Amino acid sequence: MVADESELTEAFARSRPGTPLCGVPYLLKDLFDVAGLPTFAGSLFLPEVRGSPESDSRIVKALAAAGAVMAGKTQLFEFAWGLTGENAHYGDCEHPRFPGRTTGGSSSGSALAVAADVVPFAVGTDTGGSIRVPAAFCGIFGYRGTPGDALISDAVALSPRFDTAGWFTRSAADMRSVMGSLIGPPEAGPAPRGCYLEMPDLEPQVAEACRAAAAGLARPADESTRGELLGRFAPAAEVYGVLAGAESWKIHKKWVERHRAQYGPLLQDRLERARGISPAQVAAVEPSFEALVLAWKGFFQAYDFLVMAASPFPALAKADCTPANRLRMLDLTTPASLAGLPALTVPVPLPSGLTTGLQVIASHPRSRVFPWILNAVESGAANP
Repeated sequence: MVADESELTEAFARSRPGTPLCGVPYLLKDLFDVAGLPTFAGSLFLPEVRGSPESDSRIVKALAAAGAVMAGKTQLFEFAWGLTGENAHYGDCEHPRFPGRTTGGSSSGSALAVAADVVPFAVGTDTGGSIRVPAAFCGIFGYRGTPGDALISDAVALSPRFDTAGWFTRSAADMRSVMGSLIGPPEAGPAPRGCYLEMPDLEPQVAEACRAAAAGLARPADESTRGELLGRFAPAAEVYGVLAGAESWKIHKKWVERHRAQYGPLLQDRLERARGISPAQVAAVEPSFEALVLAWKGFFQAYDFLVMAASPFPALAKADCTPANRLRMLDLTTPASLAGLPALTVPVPLPSGLTTGLQVIASHPRSRVFPWILNAVESGAANP
């Protein structure tokens, strides 16, 4: 969905000189509203139940104030409920350099546009990994913010408890510019201290590449820290599936009977599973959720950031977009999602020409960790 040419011309003319992103075009994941344009969220029917937006989402307003120009909207996994570039209604988003492989998702179109050099940056969202996975698959930078902040407050929700806004860029410098415009200046302080946690079940080429790239950023986690985090992170994907699924069902149950046939097959399956989540199941995972959050709090008393792989493998072929591989991705992404933590994804090349990524997880969006990491990448320390 591309903006009208005359409207774009006027928008560029209105972009104020001296603003940090003056005249910079960007694309917007179609979960955010733009006045006068329908918001489909990758579905067939959402405008029918929501009507036409009368005002822009807050992130659109914030970017306009920074001088950026919204040039169009991007495709996504239906209702943002998936980690691949699949969409049963509008077609799949394929990797721009490796046809037949997915961009990752759910922010698939935004990642594709940046990786293909269509725009300098694009807006996405990340609930359970929807920025981190496509950033890793497409070899670009990605940032996910925190749940409940203004930038995500009026987007079409998947799971409000975990939904976050974010964006993709091709370079560290562009990431620094967008973060400065939307988040503000980072905190001051000494060089941050972090560690690298190598997760199980990474493909060998990914494990080796991430280990080498992380060496320029942080030491490997000590045995005690590694044991504590791995133990608390182990049930994260299951906990997330229950808590996020229950919230998603609350959103969709008012639509599903009338519009069931208009949902794609993957969404129909996920809705049926979400419908079956009981209050007892939610209660049963709460202790693991609380223990994970406490583990993060303890970690941040000793360290400023944690580095982990953002994907266990490079971009998947269509046939490999399976429930088992979805779970492997969630094993990496949900520990930060459950704790509501911001994360910066740094691209990591693989010998095959494909890519993976490192997710750098900090305690808050204005952490000095993020500019420090971007500077390290620019200097070649992280070897992206």
